[in-house]
Amino acid sequence: MGGAPTLKLYNTLTREKVDFKPIDADNVRMYVCGPTVYDYAHIGNARPVIVFDILFRLLRHVYSERKVTYVRNITDVDDKINARALRDYPGLPLNEAIRHVTEKTETQFLEDAKSLGCLDPDVQPRATDNIPQMIDIIDKLIAKGHAYKAGGEVLFDTRSMPDYGQLSKRNLDEQQAGARVAVEAHKKHPGDFVLWKLSADHEPGWDSPWGRGRPGWHIECSAMSGRYLGEVFDIHGGGLDLIFPHHENEIAQSRCAHGTSVMANVWMHNGFLQVEGRKMSKSEGNFVTIYELLHTEKFGGRKWPGDVLRLAMLMTHYREPIDFSIKRLEEAEHLLSKWPVPGDAKGEVDPTIVTALSDDLNTVAAVQALHALAQKAAGDPALRGSFAASASLLGIVPQAVELDEAVVHEVDGRVRARLELLKAKDFASADRIRDDLLAQGIQLKDGKDPATGERVTTWDVKR
Repeated sequence: MGGAPTLKLYNTLTREKVDFKPIDADNVRMYVCGPTVYDYAHIGNARPVIVFDILFRLLRHVYSERKVTYVRNITDVDDKINARALRDYPGLPLNEAIRHVTEKTETQFLEDAKSLGCLDPDVQPRATDNIPQMIDIIDKLIAKGHAYKAGGEVLFDTRSMPDYGQLSKRNLDEQQAGARVAVEAHKKHPGDFVLWKLSADHEPGWDSPWGRGRPGWHIECSAMSGRYLGEVFDIHGGGLDLIFPHHENEIAQSRCAHGTSVMANVWMHNGFLQVEGRKMSKSEGNFVTIYELLHTEKFGGRKWPGDVLRLAMLMTHYREPIDFSIKRLEEAEHLLSKWPVPGDAKGEVDPTIVTALSDDLNTVAAVQALHALAQKAAGDPALRGSFAASASLLGIVPQAVELDEAVVHEVDGRVRARLELLKAKDFASADRIRDDLLAQGIQLKDGKDPATGERVTTWDVKR
């Protein structure tokens, strides 16, 4: 890492900020729980996508791109998805039918993530492509006495694991099963959870040693992380809502199947998101998808560019709750309007920004440092390269805005009016025009005509 600052990350497992030390600095590995592609992703889903994209970029900056592997799964095994696949495509093999059901929403999710400035993970496995790996883990758990068959299900025996509950710090007697498939009253203990559930003749399913059925939710991520990153890896991420039961049960399955003391060394979780001060829900009328924000006027009566949405997220620390509001988006857009368009300039990332991100992804401080650099770069072309590289590390690339001919004509007229006011020494009125235009993202640049020496004004527009 040379002279780079030490990367510190808050570990939910230990409840402390720790120095990050990869298992293998030549093979840094991170897994993040991805979307269930039953419907379009909402703005709450966007937060972990952006947060862990920042961490991915930082790890690549510190260790080099070729030494970092980022896996984010696609959950396409879900009872609602399965039922729709069976209903709409009864003549197709199950995996093929599921692909038809989820193809549109998966494609849209990937397009949304790109619009938010996110890099593609190195691997994006689908649950349906990892059923054999799930079966293998369940088989090991049964053989080792950590799982049992009952009532048409295979269940994990939580009391077979003495330290179950380390991540959530919950008492075992207070646990609830928390699975995406129904759990009957045949469990040995209340906290036992489903690994495999048999399917009736009219239900979708896959063949297994315990009969035709489908996996529980939690086993999917244990299988995919183990397949692509190994039995123990560096970082596991997701939203705060996944700590229990999902991540707790992932740990239980993986550790007990593989006989390891940990599943991942560092567990990271982003905070909750509200919309306009209220929990987002369809009943509240404030449920909004990423697609709707980008392409419709549902939120605030207008469309919102991806870089504005991203910056609005980064203006709150990832572990803090965030209030996603029109005001916050306007603040982000106003900030972006003050930044120069980086263009293709190459340069070194400002070390202040790396230091901020190395302190548990302190994007608030990083954005402040980037803004200070932007102000300097606006007046010093030599700093444009550093600004471009620094903005790229945050995944933010301010874009110039194209205006139609009528707007250009209007701005030109206001610029001419300002020049007349300056000639008349009505500086207050001239300043009002300048400030009004700046608030709209239009920056005036005064200079002198080299031939006549008279004042000339050019303008540039940014969002």
